[in-house]
Amino acid sequence: MKKVLIVEDHADIRKLLHMTLEFEDFEIYEAANGDTGLEMARSHAPDVVLLDVMMPGTLSGLEVCRCIKANPALRHTKVIMLTARGQAEDRQNGMNAGADEYLVKPFSTIQVLETVYRLEAAHEQHC
Repeated sequence: MKKVLIVEDHADIRKLLHMTLEFEDFEIYEAANGDTGLEMARSHAPDVVLLDVMMPGTLSGLEVCRCIKANPALRHTKVIMLTARGQAEDRQNGMNAGADEYLVKPFSTIQVLETVYRLEAAHEQHC
């Protein structure tokens, strides 16, 4: 079973993502801020992290992404940034932080699922 970590400060969006993923074959974890999200990533080693950029706490989504990508134990983890920040510079900042994909809010749940499956399929081809 694939593990997905949702790191999002808005409870409604977390719930929507959880409901989208729970009918698939995923073990789902949730965090409401970057600090908790990074702790959970380290302890659960998820296959995919759905990560908001702007959150309360000491770590932004970009910082969490950098930490995940710098951790050898999490090198397999795919990071999908979910953010309202859709400018080219914002997207570039996300990719520079190591994001595997960058989805701009409002996103569709189908778009999220397709992205998760596409990244997983690409990962499995390389293993």
